[in-house]
Amino acid sequence: MTKRKQVAEIAGVSEATVSRVLSGVGPVREETRRRVLEAAERLGYTPSAIARSFVLQKSENIGVILPVLPKVHLFSAYYYSEILSGIGHEVERRGYSMLVQFHQAGEEPQYETAFHKRKIDACIILGAKNSEEDMRALAKLHQAGYPFCIVGGRTPDPYSQIDADHISGSRQAISHLLEQGSKRIAFVNGPLVYSNSVDRLQGVNSALADAGMAKQMLYYEGNYSRKSGYELAGQLYEVRHQFDAIFAANDRMAIGLMQGLKERGMEAGRDYALVGYDDSEAARVTDPPMTTVHVPFFEMGRIAASRLLDIVCSSAASTTPFKETLEVELVVRGSSMMK
Repeated sequence: MTKRKQVAEIAGVSEATVSRVLSGVGPVREETRRRVLEAAERLGYTPSAIARSFVLQKSENIGVILPVLPKVHLFSAYYYSEILSGIGHEVERRGYSMLVQFHQAGEEPQYETAFHKRKIDACIILGAKNSEEDMRALAKLHQAGYPFCIVGGRTPDPYSQIDADHISGSRQAISHLLEQGSKRIAFVNGPLVYSNSVDRLQGVNSALADAGMAKQMLYYEGNYSRKSGYELAGQLYEVRHQFDAIFAANDRMAIGLMQGLKERGMEAGRDYALVGYDDSEAARVTDPPMTTVHVPFFEMGRIAASRLLDIVCSSAASTTPFKETLEVELVVRGSSMMK
């Protein structure tokens, strides 16, 4: 005798009623539902996830698609770990699961594949670039009508997007350095294929223009890794008399810069002012502690998951793309306070 049949006998209902109760599909009286659940709990019976998916025509998974970046441990990066934590918190609260998938850098992402295989009901995309390949992949998702959201990036297209106000964050960083008396600022940005890098550059240029210092900036590009910041420290040391402050587009590069310049005898907060970006945990334990821009990555992930689940869990929910831009805030510590 199958456990489902045993549940039906104990509860005094048909097997079909047991299926309706455990799948959540179809009308069932509350008293009947209670008896079935009590019987199922008594027998330790739960329906097959595959069978439940077949009945509901849903996988009950939210996909999270990440890029494979050479020599970068994504889950140890504050940016990704915080966003993933926010997504995971929300999907678990709503009774869903999170399915993490990867796509190779340099190849056109196949975002729709998991939908075709019915592995996911919606997806969140991290690390999207403003490249032809990524834009084509996003267009395919949109044209197919699959629910998805870009987190930590933006495009001019009508897609759901959750991001932070990096233009404001960069303006705050530059304004702070100018208020501290800095007159020659070096900006270490990330690759301009990311909208976040474009936004940071726009914020920097805007703040300098407002101060009457347009085009008075040393500009470098790393790849958002600590190693790239460390390597750029050598180049900055060669022109050390041309800057008195550095703004780095994320904390990892800022830490690499701090380390590389310290090895050459230059200390943040003494020989130059330094501002990072993200407000990672590492920024709080550097010597000196790092001034940085706080970004609500956890909330970005949580909100994206919540909005997508509202869509996939309700046939009446609007499929109109949603967009939210969260506020950021400068956190002042010792690295930018010149002694």
